[in-house]
Amino acid sequence: MQFLHNLSSPMRQYLLVTGNYWAFTLTDGALRMLVLLHFHQLGYNPLQIALLFLFYEFFGVVTNLVGGWLGARIGLNRTMNLGLALQVVALSMLLVPSQYLSVPLVMAAQALSGIAKDLNKMSAKSSIKLLVPDQASGALYRWIALLTGSKNALKGLGFFLGGALLAALGFQGAIASMAIALGIVWLISLKYLKQDLGKAKAKSPFKDVFSKSPAVNILSAARLLLFASRDVWFVIALPVFLASQFNWDHWQVGAFLASWVIGYGIVQTQAPMFTTTRSSLPPDGRAALFWAIALATVPVLIAIALFKGVAPQIAVLGGLLIFAVIFAVNSSLHSYLIVAYAREDGVSMDVGFYYMANATGRLLGTLLSGWVFQTKGLEACLLISSAFILLAALVSLGLPKHKSSSQEVGSLSRS
Repeated sequence: MQFLHNLSSPMRQYLLVTGNYWAFTLTDGALRMLVLLHFHQLGYNPLQIALLFLFYEFFGVVTNLVGGWLGARIGLNRTMNLGLALQVVALSMLLVPSQYLSVPLVMAAQALSGIAKDLNKMSAKSSIKLLVPDQASGALYRWIALLTGSKNALKGLGFFLGGALLAALGFQGAIASMAIALGIVWLISLKYLKQDLGKAKAKSPFKDVFSKSPAVNILSAARLLLFASRDVWFVIALPVFLASQFNWDHWQVGAFLASWVIGYGIVQTQAPMFTTTRSSLPPDGRAALFWAIALATVPVLIAIALFKGVAPQIAVLGGLLIFAVIFAVNSSLHSYLIVAYAREDGVSMDVGFYYMANATGRLLGTLLSGWVFQTKGLEACLLISSAFILLAALVSLGLPKHKSSSQEVGSLSRS
């Protein structure tokens, strides 16, 4: 730990926050893949599997709304550590003998995991604004892109880890190994994470969790639609489609989804290179509109290829790669804009509200993914995905835009 002591305080806290976020994300991705593959192996249909994640997504909505307010009152270090502890408890709940591993128990564990995940994510994203010097908008964008991209790369690695652990250790062995590892991370975080990080100077009433900023509200609506567009075909429909239509085994499904999310995360870290304007200003509402329109074309083209029976493997796998690149830029761009728009004092409240919308989109997408795929197939999921993205583009028309080349991002945050 001497290495941490030799760093500046902001850099040390950034590394601790990022390390916590990475460790949590690894177990979160692995847990999702473990539950999905294990219960698919037991014969559950796509809609039943989607329902296992219902509480995970639902409580993510509630947690982001309350968690931002809580972080502003007690500090982001405490909400982050609480998230780590709750994930250890959620994993431990699944260590019961297999005959007691009922659907209600798995749903309850997933509910707790959903609370934990969004406490951890909200805390990490909010902390970055407080650790970057004022007016350093370019650095803020790079740090946000790095945090977001690395998180998703590790989530992809978690998918692969989940499939590998399921094959090597079985369901309970995999769960136990992750609970022990995350417990160690939690103990380190308790000792070293700064005690007053993110605590607001003034105690805001609970009603302030609902953002009064038009920019935050518009971006939150676009975020909801963006993530519904991804999860409506990626969460349940795609893994089951790969297993049932291409006859892929657990290793192949886990490895492919892992590679996809890892590549998606790497692209996110490079998003500033794609979206920064010629004047070197950070991106604004125009960039969000442009990248949403570009993304909307991809799912509909995949669906058309499937309808016409044009090389399904090439259409789905190739289309997925293109979707990953463009979606990654959209996601990283949104992640920067919310931190730029958020107020300085009580930043977690605006970020929490935004990620509440994110979780609502995931919930909507997850439910539709199981139901639409089971009743109408992957093509219908893809068409719904494009419709959601077009709505996100329409909403993005209302986002603030730079008025001149000399305008800094601070003017965006006041909009």
